[in-house]
Amino acid sequence: MNFDHTILTIILLTPLVGALLLALIPEREGAKTHHIGALIVTLLTFLFTLHLAAHFNYASLPGSFQFEQNLPWITRPVINYHLGIDGLSLWLVILAGILAPLGVLASWNSIKTRTKLFFVLFLLQQVAMIGIFISLDLFLYYGFWELSIVPLTLMIATFGRTENRRRAAIKFFLYAFIPSAILLAALIWLYARTGTFDIPALQLLTASHSISSNPTALWICSLAFLIAFAVKVPIFPLHGWLSDAVQEAPTAAVMVLAGKLGLYSILRFSFGIFPEQSRHIAPLLIALGAIGIAYGALVALVQTDLKKLAAFATLSANSFIVLGIFTFTVAGLDGGIYQILNESLIGAALFILLGLLYERYGTYDMRDYGGLATKHPWMVTMFVITSLAAVGLPMMNGFVGEFLILSSTMQTYLTHHVIWTVIATTGVIFSAAYMLSMIQKVFYGRLGLRSEEVPGYDLTAREHLELWPLAALFLIMGLLSPFWMKSIDTFGTQTADKTIRFEPNQIKHVETETYAPTAQATPTQEAR
Repeated sequence: MNFDHTILTIILLTPLVGALLLALIPEREGAKTHHIGALIVTLLTFLFTLHLAAHFNYASLPGSFQFEQNLPWITRPVINYHLGIDGLSLWLVILAGILAPLGVLASWNSIKTRTKLFFVLFLLQQVAMIGIFISLDLFLYYGFWELSIVPLTLMIATFGRTENRRRAAIKFFLYAFIPSAILLAALIWLYARTGTFDIPALQLLTASHSISSNPTALWICSLAFLIAFAVKVPIFPLHGWLSDAVQEAPTAAVMVLAGKLGLYSILRFSFGIFPEQSRHIAPLLIALGAIGIAYGALVALVQTDLKKLAAFATLSANSFIVLGIFTFTVAGLDGGIYQILNESLIGAALFILLGLLYERYGTYDMRDYGGLATKHPWMVTMFVITSLAAVGLPMMNGFVGEFLILSSTMQTYLTHHVIWTVIATTGVIFSAAYMLSMIQKVFYGRLGLRSEEVPGYDLTAREHLELWPLAALFLIMGLLSPFWMKSIDTFGTQTADKTIRFEPNQIKHVETETYAPTAQATPTQEAR
């Protein structure tokens, strides 16, 4: 076995081992031992993820997985330690790698007590995220899916900024856990019908219509998957947990709170295992996406609390992605996947900047700010760059995803109602309104109470180190998007063909190239 066959396990184990080592280091008041340790671990993990981009075969067949590792784990039920990535998960794994050290740097001054607990939980959250993106066994995936709930809940409950933190944590946990229990029931039913948790095998069975002859049962199972993922995105109107969780969560936690895991899961499992059901429910999801865009933007427009503004801006941005992927066009899928990366990076920069303001002035209320541009020229520069990327200024990364998504909504028969495209387009206008209005009030308006009482200070060297890589990525991803698209497009093209035409020969090569059944997979072989 060469390095390529073990790299995914190395990436997965690095933060896990790091969390165990940090748990053994005694905590000393005022020391930065756990901060430094977590930074080293996350930087190592990020460096390992870069190996994937450097050695990924961009000319591989659509539907094939690379860097695979498939080892028997449990005999009954048949569960394998099966890992692999494709054009969809490649950049998401690297995204998880780059956000982690930024999260550690963002917590450098804000986390002063119980640092051991915080960074152990933070590294476990990274393990869960990476595990979700690379798992090719549904049971293994579900284990990481459940693991992702626990660290976030504990970080919100323990390190939230107000007395409402426990309420927000319980709310988040219930919203995430109850749909996950429904998802588990669907997984068990799926295994009972097919005898396998292996994702490539399930996709083959889907292509041959061999999972079940009962369309009602398939519909119920597909809805169980979709609801669990929709809550995690969140898709309007399942966003009840978002505002409270974002308000209470520390910056490092809120950077990974919404969007990525749910959207990836829809693309991988709802579209991969239930393409026909996903196609039929697409008009409803397109409508909810368009409504979510306008609703999130309008609510953000009237907020005075910066964290609430960011929460509803996140809802609007994620709804944009939902709209794009459910068009089932190549442009919509490519734009949606690319926008997952864009919004994750833009959201990370925005939450880091809001956290820096809070560290200096102790408030998220815009009415307490004003006139900060003269005191914080570098900070306002970063706010402006982030805002321009968020509103989709041409040459910035947000423009590429938004353009592809909006153009795709006019290309597909699923969106022949132009009203949803019009509503979605208004979200672009409203996003510019609330982002630029926020900058005007905070940095160029009349001096507020906190601005006069607290002297504040501009960005430090560490904060420059956090923000400039993100600002550079905004421009690079806007100008050189084909570099990312050449891998993303393989997944987008395959998914568009499979979900619209639903032809078995579209994924015939998966059987010959990627799926190697084990001796225990007799039920799957019989089904095939």
